[in-house]
Amino acid sequence: MNITEKILSNKYGKEVNPGEIIEIDVDLVMSHDGTSPPAIKVFERIAENVWDNSKIAIVFDHTVPPNTIGSSEFHKVARKFGWEQKLKHFYHHGEGICHQVLPEKGLVEPGKIIVGADSHTCTYGAFGAFATGMGSTDIAMIYATGKTWFMVPEAFKINVTGELGENITSKDIILNIIGKIGSDGASYKAVEFFGDTVDRMAVSERMTITNMVIEMGAKNGVMEPNQQTIDYLKKKTNKTNFNIFKSDDDDYEKEFSFDITNMEPQIACPNNVDNVKPISKVDGVAIDQGFIGSCTNGRLEDLKLAAEVLKNEKVHEDVRLIISPASAEIYKEAIEKGYVQTFIGSGAIVCNPGCGPCLGGHMGVLSKEETAITTTNRNFKGRMGDPNSRVYLSNPKIVAYSSIKGYISEPEM
Repeated sequence: MNITEKILSNKYGKEVNPGEIIEIDVDLVMSHDGTSPPAIKVFERIAENVWDNSKIAIVFDHTVPPNTIGSSEFHKVARKFGWEQKLKHFYHHGEGICHQVLPEKGLVEPGKIIVGADSHTCTYGAFGAFATGMGSTDIAMIYATGKTWFMVPEAFKINVTGELGENITSKDIILNIIGKIGSDGASYKAVEFFGDTVDRMAVSERMTITNMVIEMGAKNGVMEPNQQTIDYLKKKTNKTNFNIFKSDDDDYEKEFSFDITNMEPQIACPNNVDNVKPISKVDGVAIDQGFIGSCTNGRLEDLKLAAEVLKNEKVHEDVRLIISPASAEIYKEAIEKGYVQTFIGSGAIVCNPGCGPCLGGHMGVLSKEETAITTTNRNFKGRMGDPNSRVYLSNPKIVAYSSIKGYISEPEM
């Protein structure tokens, strides 16, 4: 079996097969300030108490601080529920983006079944977990019962080989993969990543890869933890042993191979994530805004790349550059390392940890005909503001350098 089948079989208690529908116990369920209130509304119609207050996490991250009366009311509803149910993992003081906070708090482990009311819950597959997103109604049922159902997915195997170039990051790798497979090319598939490039990746790089598998329609993305990941897990969970599953290598519907040697930085162009082009094809496109952050690329390593580019430089006078760390922990480390001072000195705007600009919620909403280059995960029509704005996706180095130049461009090596 592959990794996904082994995780599901272990939890189900017997071997599972693709296409089979199973009811299964959940190890952790997550919702955020935008998706918790709808789930709570349904939950209150079917139960009084949650099944296990130590296996539910609520994170305020999408509109933090609240920017409208409506979002403030959503916070109020979720806060009341968290207190009444005495949730052990209740993060409502600006701790950061859910997909960064949960691993930081030691809640993500290999072999676990994790579901969340957010499509990018698949991020946790970087730690060898089965993780996927669901709607709020499904989440409400899990609040009440601790169970859900899945159809066991077929799996794709993706091999990535080659050395990262000077301006290449894991963001370029996943954009390239999505560009080749397509936005619906892996619909309801488990996508499993292998190869020497993946084996060498740091935790932050691996999280970027699995974070974006939903952008090709996948049910989940997963990797076998490497030593760097195991070391991270030991530090965050205070545990030494984990339930790590390995693939048998021969149980895949399709296999794909990607050699990143000599690959250019990749840009996802408006208005689809699979509209991917090498940077040489879009060099010179004028921008109004740059954004570095999100659950895809708001980690310390991403901020370091941006700071290296922005040091002793100035953001172009026609561009606003917004930077938002993925968590409060990362924010503090970025201050200690001098990254935040560099950002402010360059003329960038540093915001509190959160999702705001990524979803066009607040902080950096685009107006008509404006163009942004961003490290986020989606560039759909109207994603970051006006339906007639344009969003390009790239890595932190490209976003930082483009914000200096005033147009999409690659740093000279």
